[in-house]
Amino acid sequence: MKRRNFLIGSGMLAGAGLLLAARLPENPLKTLAQASTSLSEGRGSATQSAGMSPYALKPSPWAEKLISAAESQIGVTVIYDPAYVGLGFPGGDIPRERGVCTDVVIRAYRDAFDLDLQKEVNADMKAHFSSYPKIWGHKRPDRNIDHRRVPNLQTFFRRQGADLPVSDQPDDYLPGDIVSQMLPGSLPHMAIVTHRRSTDGKRLLLVHNIGAGTRLEDRLFDFEITGRYRYRPGTSS
Repeated sequence: MKRRNFLIGSGMLAGAGLLLAARLPENPLKTLAQASTSLSEGRGSATQSAGMSPYALKPSPWAEKLISAAESQIGVTVIYDPAYVGLGFPGGDIPRERGVCTDVVIRAYRDAFDLDLQKEVNADMKAHFSSYPKIWGHKRPDRNIDHRRVPNLQTFFRRQGADLPVSDQPDDYLPGDIVSQMLPGSLPHMAIVTHRRSTDGKRLLLVHNIGAGTRLEDRLFDFEITGRYRYRPGTSS
């Protein structure tokens, strides 16, 4: 693969995700990888100390597969790397120890359903290029990067009929939902809602890569939510 010095996303700041992670409030939750031993031994005080409620919401079968595929990336993807990289096609990916927020989503759908968002987004952009954002000044689709950009995934999910109303009510979010957020500095972000609850039982935790690798964290309402999607392969909602 050929690495170039361009950024995924808006291209406003070099290493923006890493700088953002450095200035975000410290999150007290441990990752699922850190808690995996405690989880395997049962739901006692060790589970609580991992930042997870012992009362998880039972996900639907498709959501359970998606979440499991996303959580399997915890402890594997440990680096936030927004560099532009030339990818194979279809099924192109960078080494799994690195990536950005969208790579968590892309890898989860590939692993859970053998659904390749690189291929799907590229096909839709070829057919409906005018419907996608022109933030980056491209005149044609770029299969190396298009699917790894949050605004493009937002557009794709919306065009598939998977968009749902944004809500400030925790109970409106279900396991398997995809949420997009706007971070400080107008940086778009994306995460997968899990079936695991926060320690106070009020919110579902997210699997995402916000700057330090894939983690399980209580961040659903930490930032402005700009989109909510429920994309089940083979269905529209």
